[in-house]
Amino acid sequence: MELGKAIDADWRDFQVCGGVRVRCYVSQPGDCADARPLLLLHSINAAPSAMEMRPLFQQWAGSRPVYAPDLPGFGHSQRGALPYSPEFYAEVITDLLSQIEGVPPDVVALSLSSEFLVRAVCQSGRPVHSLVLISPTGLGSREPPGPESGERIRKILKAGWLSRGLWRALVSPPSIRYFLGQAFYGKAPDALVSYAQQTARQPDATDAPFAFLTMQLFTRQALENLYAKLSCPTLILYDEDPNIGFDKLPDLTTQSHWVTSRRIVPTRGLPQWERPEETAQALTEFWQQLTQ
Repeated sequence: MELGKAIDADWRDFQVCGGVRVRCYVSQPGDCADARPLLLLHSINAAPSAMEMRPLFQQWAGSRPVYAPDLPGFGHSQRGALPYSPEFYAEVITDLLSQIEGVPPDVVALSLSSEFLVRAVCQSGRPVHSLVLISPTGLGSREPPGPESGERIRKILKAGWLSRGLWRALVSPPSIRYFLGQAFYGKAPDALVSYAQQTARQPDATDAPFAFLTMQLFTRQALENLYAKLSCPTLILYDEDPNIGFDKLPDLTTQSHWVTSRRIVPTRGLPQWERPEETAQALTEFWQQLTQ
């Protein structure tokens, strides 16, 4: 099945991590060339892509340069046997940031990619203007398993017959609709479901999702090891989420004067799709406060 575009926009290919190809949707309005760039990072799961960030791309595409990449392993970017890890994705984001022209960008990340983004910013020192983290992982009471447990899970799932059967079940139309449906109080949008089904059927589609499923992409004690180290203005958007907890969010906002939070109600993990107007308003007000 040929994979179409997730967003009606031009493409630009970036080279990251010494030669990994990242395909990025780009909007560069000619009369807004001096505006602050916006980088949008989709989540990590069985079938993510820049489609998850399409409402935000469309919201600001006419007023500022906007970049929405498919991260490696997904969408139109390079897939296959890459060194999928938190460190790898942090390096990908660092390299992307270094290639975005203009003043330091605002960056919006969804779910697990929030961990990668914070790691990239804190470790690289790459300047950014602000961060917005939508339903970030790593702030709940449950800790991901350690490396040894993750490796055991990986070995079990890499058994040929088991991995093939599991993958077919995971990316079947009923399964994708079910899991995306968990992220909405209402029905998951058909466009989001249909594109997830398409991108999951591309060649080499299993490698990155299996790294996610075996818990190799999560950081233990993310509050202490990642979020507490933030030193740039950061807004966290959240509400209910069937897979992510926010028990430690009050601790973070109390400890750090850099981090604020805002609840977009009622949503279940994808407020940019379920409550696009409220989400856009929250981002606009946050960015406006930074200029006062």
